[in-house]
Amino acid sequence: MTAQPSRPIPPIAATVASLMPRAKAELTELVAFQSVADPAQFPPSECRAAADWVADALRAEDFQDVSVFDTPDGSPSVYGYLPGPEGAPTVLLYAHYDVQPPLDPAGWVTPPFELTEREDGRWYGRGAADCKGGFIMHLLALRALKANGGIPVGVKVVAEGSEEQGTGGLERYAEAHPELLAADAIVIGDAGNFRAGLPTVTATLRGMTMVRVTVDTLRGNLHSGLFGGAAPDALAALIRLLDSLRAEDGSTTVDGLDAEGGWQGLRYEEEDFRRDAKVLDGVELIGHGSVGDRLWARPAVTVMGIDCPPVVGATPSVHSSARAQISLRVPPGQDAAEATKLLTAHLEAHTPWGARVSVEQVGQGQPFRADVGSPAYTSMADALGAAYPGQEMQIAGMGGSIPLCNTLAALYPDAEILLIGLSEPEAQIHAVNESVSPDELERMSVAEALFLVNYAAARPV
Repeated sequence: MTAQPSRPIPPIAATVASLMPRAKAELTELVAFQSVADPAQFPPSECRAAADWVADALRAEDFQDVSVFDTPDGSPSVYGYLPGPEGAPTVLLYAHYDVQPPLDPAGWVTPPFELTEREDGRWYGRGAADCKGGFIMHLLALRALKANGGIPVGVKVVAEGSEEQGTGGLERYAEAHPELLAADAIVIGDAGNFRAGLPTVTATLRGMTMVRVTVDTLRGNLHSGLFGGAAPDALAALIRLLDSLRAEDGSTTVDGLDAEGGWQGLRYEEEDFRRDAKVLDGVELIGHGSVGDRLWARPAVTVMGIDCPPVVGATPSVHSSARAQISLRVPPGQDAAEATKLLTAHLEAHTPWGARVSVEQVGQGQPFRADVGSPAYTSMADALGAAYPGQEMQIAGMGGSIPLCNTLAALYPDAEILLIGLSEPEAQIHAVNESVSPDELERMSVAEALFLVNYAAARPV
């Protein structure tokens, strides 16, 4: 049965449109917090201040039981509850306020922690789409409903503080306090449309494991003229080791890990991917199979960083030690813990020259697959179709990871989980010059408001 909105669409859409200047001002305040959940890069006080801002925003909307609580990884998360009509279902709205580091500040056209509207009309700043904008989307939807008859469901909001670091603080907290986030439906506002203007729900997520590998060969660095050619260079050993993780075509090769999965959903044309990824002319894509296979159905390894001397100031040395951080994305149908074991075994087996190697796990999350046949998806399909006239809801995968999804699915097996958000390709999340489309923010806020109406109608008191 298709749930129909219980209120006309235009008033909700008009209300959201009228709230956009306020949304921009609030997103400007939120983006200004340098809330990278890594104390080695930014002070923890920035995350704490962002969490307090989120908590104050929930209190201003009459949420009850608002709290900023510390999770086992040391990061603060924010929770609030807004009761609904008697007997109404409860919907959990999720976002995260922590962000990726800005990378090279010189690569930003405008400062990364200053929300800036540029000539193309987009709003630029770290976290504008991923995922501070997701929290603002939730606020807009709720405010629009309050202005048009009230919110027809009970609402829980949780804003995570370390999602980008993959350290699992909120996951472990939720496991220890399972009653906190219990809900009939869960809307994860940390995904995005397949393309701006094309309404999309994300049905699958790759999981991930993150490790640091250290290679040691000598008791100390040596002069490359006196010892080079016989002394084993740890940096060279690390480079050879990292190269073992890819086949000639660039596809991921971890001993024992299936790397030939197939994607049967929405097709991603190579020409579109090249444009979205800004691949340089003449540079080949890596891997084989369809783009969907490579992004959504197969594992993918990425070398996130290497500790080695920079070119400027480098000395003629044979290096005694070298270290790298590696991310392995794990597709649905595979177990992230098993993938970690296989990756560790691969690294140990492929280290050359008898060098000493150690592997430290620093993050892990399981892949996720949603049930797209549930009533909540019917409600969302109608809402997205109304918010994007002339378009139908598309179902896509996402190569990224949101480890909390599997935790919530395990804790609340009857809950319906939907993934939407603002991270369409032009947003360039995790890269320099991240941005959000205000049109996407407006439309997705309308869609979320209509979804809550539809879902309440599909679950009558």
